[in-house]
Amino acid sequence: MAQLLPATQPVRFLTETGTPVADRPAYPEPDQDLLLSAYRKMVVGRRFDTQATALTKQGRLAVYPSSHGQEACQVGAVLALDSGDWLFPTYRESVALVSRGIDPVEVLSLLRGDAHCGYDPGEHHVAPQCTPLATQTLHAAGLAYAERRKGSGRIALAFIGDGATSEGDFHEALNFAAVFRAPVVFLVQNNHYAISVPLSRQSAAPSLAHKGIGYGVPAEQVDGNDPMAVLAVLSAAAAHARAGNGPFLVEAHTYRIDAHTNADDASRYRSTAEVDQWRQRDPIARLEAYLRGRGALTDTVVAEVAAEAEEYAAALRTRMNADPPLTPTDLFDHVYAEPTPQLREQRAGLLEELVEAR
Repeated sequence: MAQLLPATQPVRFLTETGTPVADRPAYPEPDQDLLLSAYRKMVVGRRFDTQATALTKQGRLAVYPSSHGQEACQVGAVLALDSGDWLFPTYRESVALVSRGIDPVEVLSLLRGDAHCGYDPGEHHVAPQCTPLATQTLHAAGLAYAERRKGSGRIALAFIGDGATSEGDFHEALNFAAVFRAPVVFLVQNNHYAISVPLSRQSAAPSLAHKGIGYGVPAEQVDGNDPMAVLAVLSAAAAHARAGNGPFLVEAHTYRIDAHTNADDASRYRSTAEVDQWRQRDPIARLEAYLRGRGALTDTVVAEVAAEAEEYAAALRTRMNADPPLTPTDLFDHVYAEPTPQLREQRAGLLEELVEAR
């Protein structure tokens, strides 16, 4: 079994200014192509996030939980997995979903109120975004166990926030996964607030990663704003699970720059100085500085990626400004695989009324 205790300090590869740390962590360094891919996806993801936030102000989205500042965690998780592996997101992982290649309009269907899930989970191997805290951890553990029983070689990764580690479902999922050696990675994005409740009022543990010890789950903590470190640790965690060693718990120390959602006033529970301090640890600027220092990133490439991000946002804006098509019979067509006689009767009745109303 892997060492249960996480490192005493979060694993880091880069300082806040993007220079390599003096003491190299005991993890393989991600290759340059992977880092360039992470940079591109983070830049596009942040522009998507900014555009989605603007759409709430235009009345095109009912609500949007921003992940500004947490891009390294969301993109790093996607890149650490194979395309056949499963993701179990919360409501805040929209950037992870678009980084996975899901149509951004389909990603935002839940937040616009069109449907509980606008994309095909089976096609993308991404579960519906979960609003109740921690319930997706049980789903991830169960599916991962099923994949193990089938011998598919696939694993699952469940996103979770720091506040959700206080929920019973999280602990049940850890226990089940450990006992049945389910190949699942639990990624806790510790952004220091459960909406308005600070971490100090949530847990007295040395770190949230330490919560794995009691269940026999090995864990690690990582600087969640260091894209290199996130990729290295999550890749190791995924390899651990894929090799048949059971679950792995990762705590990523990060920060939510924007409010909890567009309906939240974050100034009521945190200071501008605190937010500004975390802005200096920006994951995109950090990786960009490192790649420029290595000669892997030029002004031309930076401009190309920025232009790609703007084009992506413009296309999303245009599509979201069009009213979605409404089909009344969807009320009945997506309840059961085989509709019941009662549903068929109600559906026929609705169609009859619609014809009479014309």
